[in-house]
Amino acid sequence: MLEAGLDLDGELLALACASHSGESFHLDGVRRILATAGLTEADLRTPPDYPVDETEKLSYVAAGGTPAPLAMNCSGKHAAMLATCVVKGWPTKSYPEADHPLQVALRATVERLAGEPVVSIGVDGCGAPVFALTLTGLARSFAAIATAPAATPEHRVAMAIRENPTWLGGTRRDVSRLVAGVEGLIAKDGAEGVYAAALPDGRAVALKIDDGGQRARPPVMVAALRALGVDAPVLDELAEHVLLGGGVPVGTVRCIL
Repeated sequence: MLEAGLDLDGELLALACASHSGESFHLDGVRRILATAGLTEADLRTPPDYPVDETEKLSYVAAGGTPAPLAMNCSGKHAAMLATCVVKGWPTKSYPEADHPLQVALRATVERLAGEPVVSIGVDGCGAPVFALTLTGLARSFAAIATAPAATPEHRVAMAIRENPTWLGGTRRDVSRLVAGVEGLIAKDGAEGVYAAALPDGRAVALKIDDGGQRARPPVMVAALRALGVDAPVLDELAEHVLLGGGVPVGTVRCIL
């Protein structure tokens, strides 16, 4: 999208990369991205939803909020897609369709960064196309962004993530804690137990929890980063997921190597 002329940096570019928690600053940020293109949240094609973060969801409902496209965790990237369409003069109503010029350009960029072809295209929960890659290709694409030279679009993306981790996820999200706690890291959590991360020297990892569950995802990422030689206090904080029974700890999920 940056290559197509989208003019975003800093926190709003991080939000364009996000699966955000739906905190008030996230929702305001989405409105800001849309406003730069003369659009409103009515132009979003994300399905109506509540904030993905449970604490935010409770606050949202208590304040009278109902499911809305704005609150859906992918609204930041959808707002950026819409803004890119305005810059290029492309249709805005059909932007999530796989044959739309925006999605064709996105696929080509994903293939270039991953160093492999997209083998199939599905439909993400947010309604946008989702491109199937190998885990190696996914890790390779993150490494390409993390190691990109200054002033390139990839470097702009990497710096936005590194400098604004709460805009990528949220104040209570493990991905935001990981990016903030490991110098130079970029990372992104995803649906169905997917997680990818890369460092400025090119070390990278991508993983997929087979059953799609999220609770094993942070401990496995911690183990993978440690195997790559990463050492930071945040890894100790995320190395175990505590299991509760009757409201008290009864076990943990941890990675055994």
